[in-house]
Amino acid sequence: MIQERHRKTAGLYLFTDLAATLAAFLAAWLLRFEVEVIPVTKNVPEFGPYLRLVPFVLALWPVVFYFHGLYQSRRGRSRVDEVLTIVLAVFLATVLLSVVIAWYRPPAAPGSREYFTYSRAFLGLFALMDLTLVATTRMVARSVLRRVRSSGHNLQRILVVGAGLLGREITTKILAHREMGFEVVGFLDDDAGKQGAMICGVPVLGTTRQAEEVLAAQRIDQVFLTLPLEAHKKILQLLDLMARECVEIKLVPDILQYATIKAALEDVDGTPVINLSQMPLQGWNSMMKRTMDLAIALLALIVLLPLLPLIALAIWIEDRGPIFYRQERMGLDGRSFMILKFRSMRVDAEATSGPVWAIKDDPRRTRVGQLLRAWSFDELPQIWNVLTGDMSIIGPRPERPTFVREFKHKIPRYMLRHRVKSGITGWAQVHGWRGNTSIKKRIQYDLYYIQNWSLSLDFKILWMTLRYALRLNAY
Repeated sequence: MIQERHRKTAGLYLFTDLAATLAAFLAAWLLRFEVEVIPVTKNVPEFGPYLRLVPFVLALWPVVFYFHGLYQSRRGRSRVDEVLTIVLAVFLATVLLSVVIAWYRPPAAPGSREYFTYSRAFLGLFALMDLTLVATTRMVARSVLRRVRSSGHNLQRILVVGAGLLGREITTKILAHREMGFEVVGFLDDDAGKQGAMICGVPVLGTTRQAEEVLAAQRIDQVFLTLPLEAHKKILQLLDLMARECVEIKLVPDILQYATIKAALEDVDGTPVINLSQMPLQGWNSMMKRTMDLAIALLALIVLLPLLPLIALAIWIEDRGPIFYRQERMGLDGRSFMILKFRSMRVDAEATSGPVWAIKDDPRRTRVGQLLRAWSFDELPQIWNVLTGDMSIIGPRPERPTFVREFKHKIPRYMLRHRVKSGITGWAQVHGWRGNTSIKKRIQYDLYYIQNWSLSLDFKILWMTLRYALRLNAY
């Protein structure tokens, strides 16, 4: 049943993609040769050679989209992530189409020795229109499916095995996103005290020994196994039982409570090993993030070029002191680097106090410094730290080694935030957890970012920073 629903959803997206691509092809022709948004310098070509490309386009596009995962059932996928994937897929498909056009050159006319040349401007318009129409139709389809699911239709029925802390946590998260189309039917748990009870608004339907009959009676689509480590033997028995049923099985291993970064499955001569210290950003992901950092940093330098000298001059005029302030911070893999800021405090601010947290309306600030911090302009020189590779645009804020040595003994998993590069802004900062605020809350948000990193999340944080960060109190 569940695979049938997956096929129907994939079929819906396939139909809308093909319709949007065909419409984009026709729209590109009209814009190029009828409306002439780009002036035609030669005669308008015949539509026939372009029409012969349509079957190839309608065959190529779904293949490229498929290998980009656009037909996989991922109910939790964000809009931004899907749009970015569509951008990549359309770009690759257009490149492949360009290669084909370079080799396939039909005669300009029957019996003619000249060959027909396809318009590059047409290809550009086609890619732009296709991206727009495919993204729009997919957003409409997503909206329709979410409304259908929110109204109680097309739901996947979930059974959670284990009503402990892990089971309650996963159930709470599922219930918080009803638009994803999941319905938690109930729990199975061997604790006699929980039988018949309601947990998180969901009933305990029986014990693990009753799993087979509960699966049949409740028409379960997915099973989440959330049992503790000591129930290893029971987990194996349940896996063996449910492998004989038509349900999806998802294991939420209790051991991952000790690893708040994505674990990776490795192979040691055929033996699977879970790496609990896997770097979240490696290979292609690392290259994409570094490319984004360099592009944004260079663009920011160009845009801010008129402003930076004015800030430097204002700092120098106030007390004739240094313009920049360098401070040791701890970044990726616990390595120290010198962070760069516009100086916002007196030159001797920490001469008597030593390293301390900055506070709101800190009396050590200069008048110019108070204005800089109010708008976070004191952080702008860190663009240089991004260009040199010490920092990223997005990531956990780096701390001073003095504070790191203190926090790592007080806050569990604190050092996991050093598994990625530090950032100028981050998930914690755009939610208000910055400066002299709760360290534990900041760690929660930092680890969420590391666990759920994607380019779409980075762009979301960047957008939230541009909208909100300048309104927040400085730190």
